[in-house]
Amino acid sequence: MVKIKRALISLSDKSGIVELAKELSNFGVEILSTGGTAKLLRENNIAVKDVSEYTGFPEMLDGRVKTLHPKIHGGLLALRNNPGHMSTLKEHNIGLIDMVVVNLYPFEKTTQKPGVAIEEVIENIDIGGPSMLRSAAKNHQSVAVICNPGRYGQVISELKKNNGSLSEELMRELGIEVYGHTSKYDAAIYNYLSGYFKAKKEAGGFPKELLLAFEKIQELRYGENPHQKAAFYREKGKTAGLINLKQLQGKELSFNNILDLNAALELAKEFQNPAAVIVKHNNPCGAAEDKDLKSAYLNAWKCDQLSAFGGIVALNRKLDLSTAKVVAKSGFLECIIAPGFDKEALVLFKDKKNLRLLELPDLNPIDEPEFKRIAGGMLLQSKDLETLDMNNLKVVTKKKPTKAQMESLIFGWKVAKHVKSNAIIFTKGTRTVGIGAGQMSRVDSVMIAKKKSGNLSKDCCLASDAFFPKPDAISWAHKAGARAIIQPGGSIADKEIIAACDKYKIAMVTTGIRHFRH
Repeated sequence: MVKIKRALISLSDKSGIVELAKELSNFGVEILSTGGTAKLLRENNIAVKDVSEYTGFPEMLDGRVKTLHPKIHGGLLALRNNPGHMSTLKEHNIGLIDMVVVNLYPFEKTTQKPGVAIEEVIENIDIGGPSMLRSAAKNHQSVAVICNPGRYGQVISELKKNNGSLSEELMRELGIEVYGHTSKYDAAIYNYLSGYFKAKKEAGGFPKELLLAFEKIQELRYGENPHQKAAFYREKGKTAGLINLKQLQGKELSFNNILDLNAALELAKEFQNPAAVIVKHNNPCGAAEDKDLKSAYLNAWKCDQLSAFGGIVALNRKLDLSTAKVVAKSGFLECIIAPGFDKEALVLFKDKKNLRLLELPDLNPIDEPEFKRIAGGMLLQSKDLETLDMNNLKVVTKKKPTKAQMESLIFGWKVAKHVKSNAIIFTKGTRTVGIGAGQMSRVDSVMIAKKKSGNLSKDCCLASDAFFPKPDAISWAHKAGARAIIQPGGSIADKEIIAACDKYKIAMVTTGIRHFRH
């Protein structure tokens, strides 16, 4: 046990500190403090000594130097069982400090202020706080260090239980917590400043060293399977995206739900007109864009009603009552996510206790790198935000697509980007009628799309996420009833592919870009 006799308290976030400081005061602990924290404690009748009075030096340089002093760090770092250390403290009249309660300047919060100046950002880089935390954490066997206000209650409980002392076990936990806290703080500073000043990157535009920091949002019931553990994390400094989900009703989200919600949202963001997307196992099983949301949802659902059972629905418009009535009749769904919900729609779904209704107002695309974990490392790539340049589209066949076919081809191309490779999309107008996903052979994907579409494939358009290696897929597309195809081109068999299209009087357009999704 370590008896707490002197504590230094210096806080940016002062929530909960009065209760802790009162408890320390009740045990006769001398409290050192600075600026606004000292003022708050005095206003609550808690005796405080200013750090400047304790060190004999005033705060200087507009507060940049407050606690960077041997009387502070000597009192934190001295080993109590080292006679040489204790003799040095006595020689220089330095007292021991047994507790540090510090949290850091709000750097991330400052960076998120609209139009914030870089000078203000830099002033919110804490120096004294991390220094004190690390000094205390290094000597955690003798110094209690608290960087997390969520720990105050636990500390108070132990102080009461042990008559003003803390256990070595708790102090060790508190010390270890500091290193996670300061590492995330430094990572946030590094990431912001390197981006702001466009720090020199390696070839390909990526940093030589990658520092990432995440904080847990919630534990999940399990991972992809019940025997796997899982949790949901927010990347430090990020303010947009799925992390802002507001759940309005339904049971707890699962690991798979969150993955599917993300996939559905990313596709829904592709469309400007009212659109609906249904996703199952990270692949769309239906997508449609229309003049109204109800029509879009119906067309998306009709694409593959069997697969839509238990699916995730993403909408790019507020869910109105008319659309909600159609959704309610379409069978079991796991989740519906939309920018908002009409009150009448919420009332309609209130008896479906297991249906998760999720609100996410901001559906703007987010340009951020994508990560994929591999054993012992990580892959990093820029997000696939490439859009069609209409000037680069090439009609390579004798037959040209009609205006209506071109619209349908472009719609299918947007969907193909969000389907696992190999991806084949059959479309009519701005709706999918058949989707072949995740096959090792492109021909198999065409066959699956045909099977899913049934008779709807007659006179359809076809989108392929990558080139055709052989003309056999064109033969199957013809059998399915395809009249126009959009694909990247670039295969060594392009001449044969084009010849096959000409043979079957199929129009073909090439894009020059592909959309593999692994």
